[in-house]
Amino acid sequence: MACLLETPIRMSVLSEVTASSRHYVDRLFDPDPQKVLQGVVDMKNAVIGNNKQKANLIVLGAVPRLLYLLQQETSGTELKTECAVVLGSLAMGTENNVKSLLDCHIIPALLQGLLSSDLKFIEACLRCLRTIFTSPVTPVELLYTVFFCFPLRFQDATVIPHLMSLLSRSRYTQEYICQIFSHCCKAPDHQTILFNHGAVQNIAQLLTSSSYKVRMQALKCFSVLAFENPQVSMTLVNVLVDGELLPQIFVKMLQRDKPIEMQLTAAKCLTYMCRAGAIRTDDNCIVLKTLPCLVRMCSKERLLEERVEGAETLAYLIEPDVELQRIASITDHLIAMLADYFKYPSSVSAITDIKRLDHDLKHAHELRQAAFKLYASLGANDEDIRKKIIETENMMDRIVNGLSESSIKVRLAAVRCLHSLSRSVQQLRTSFQDHAVWKPLMKVLQNAPDEILVVASSTLCNLLLEFCPSKEPILESGAIELLCSLTQSENPALRVNGIWALMNMAFQAEQKIKTDILRCLSTEQLFRLLSDSDVNVLMKTLGLLRNLLSTRPHIDQIMSTHGKQIMQAVTLILEGEHNIEVKEQLNHHLRRFRESRNLRKNNRQQLGSQFSFFDLFLGSIVDIPSLQPLPLSIGGHLQSFYP
Repeated sequence: MACLLETPIRMSVLSEVTASSRHYVDRLFDPDPQKVLQGVVDMKNAVIGNNKQKANLIVLGAVPRLLYLLQQETSGTELKTECAVVLGSLAMGTENNVKSLLDCHIIPALLQGLLSSDLKFIEACLRCLRTIFTSPVTPVELLYTVFFCFPLRFQDATVIPHLMSLLSRSRYTQEYICQIFSHCCKAPDHQTILFNHGAVQNIAQLLTSSSYKVRMQALKCFSVLAFENPQVSMTLVNVLVDGELLPQIFVKMLQRDKPIEMQLTAAKCLTYMCRAGAIRTDDNCIVLKTLPCLVRMCSKERLLEERVEGAETLAYLIEPDVELQRIASITDHLIAMLADYFKYPSSVSAITDIKRLDHDLKHAHELRQAAFKLYASLGANDEDIRKKIIETENMMDRIVNGLSESSIKVRLAAVRCLHSLSRSVQQLRTSFQDHAVWKPLMKVLQNAPDEILVVASSTLCNLLLEFCPSKEPILESGAIELLCSLTQSENPALRVNGIWALMNMAFQAEQKIKTDILRCLSTEQLFRLLSDSDVNVLMKTLGLLRNLLSTRPHIDQIMSTHGKQIMQAVTLILEGEHNIEVKEQLNHHLRRFRESRNLRKNNRQQLGSQFSFFDLFLGSIVDIPSLQPLPLSIGGHLQSFYP
């Protein structure tokens, strides 16, 4: 069996290959089975904790031979087991080791080993599979790939059903299989596959295991299965284990006397079930148990990684619910507590332990990201909470600095926090102006990945509201060109944001600004936006037109130069099938056209039969039911916060 080794690895390691390493590999080819077995055992002892030795053995071709011995029917069970143990040890080395093992097709060989009747061999294969699947270089899809090594008696040719059947064999099979599932469940289709093969029922019983490791791995499985999955979550709330419902078991795991890892993971399970709609946000298990537990995880007493996980989970829990945001904001001085997240790493002079400095540096970005996320969720709706956040020590400076962080994740979290706070009229007029946040925001918009652009352009929509002092300097910095370019994006969210910001920009604007918008946008692009398949793009484009044609003089001037094109665009909408909100917007435009004397006088002959058609159509839309007033609609104008 050939293995593909990367040339740089081969060259860097070959020079260090020792005679001892060659001796280990040579013994694998001895004709005496007992000597081969002893050679594998000696190799196992030699590689423990020795990455250099592991690399040497891989380069010398030990892996293909070990896999050959593992799969041979003539090999004894003890030899096969020791081979699996050595392969697992090699996998626990570097990521390059795992890549080499994958190149040698180790996974199919280990899966074949799971068909054995010998429990020790099965456990060794599972332990090695666990190590390989939890490596970041292993594609998780391999777990769900069809393998043809299983006999027809299984319900399908994938490994999942067989792994489920092995859960009952021992606490080690339970621990390793649950760990594989929890790590490899990364997408909705993975959740569906595991759910359809009975994961909930099989794993639920493991929560009462006498082994802490088994209970923890089962708990982690439920957290990944329930994440954003209503089907799984609704099933979990009704599962009974020894007479107790799963949510009750999870709540018991939140108790302060339980290990922190267990408290955090149980809180995740309840959080995900709540967000999926299986548990009400006002349920006591959320308000009195889960939320306080997650706030505790944010305290100084916790490890940095625990504080990160606690803050991010809490941010996700409270994100859509105003009442949970209010409760969290007054629990254990959370807002002030989060300010401490920005104090890492500590000053070098205060650190004497180099390991502590390395630890702080490693988690500093994650802490800032988590704090920004939680601040964003806390300030999503309540004005008083936003005020408390902004009044926190150096908060605006921290956000501004976050916008230029080297870490994309921190930048994204900082923009989200800024977006959340930008929903406040008061803060737009004060703190946002005092710190000139529009400058770094515009810089972010010049060159950033789409995920950051979407949130940054959403924030810009709010900074362009008529009462925001930042609107004027943003206009002067070339925002029109930038926003018009966003309307041409392939990303629907960016198109919506670009046209939304232009709509807010045109609200009660001078005629020059309106003309500049039309000139930069072009009538061709306006046509494309009005025929966009995304109804949100269409609605915001109609909102832009509403603001551009808000007064009779503006209607006259714009229609004198763009009247025919605008009428053609409106015709496209009239001939399409659209909902009542679209027709309401269109109703407004047609009424404004009808009110314009210059339109009738100067453009009637130019528009010809089109205008007669509109005259007829005007009579047909009078009876459209009046909708709810659009946000911040004043005298025919339209502007709105980006939620």
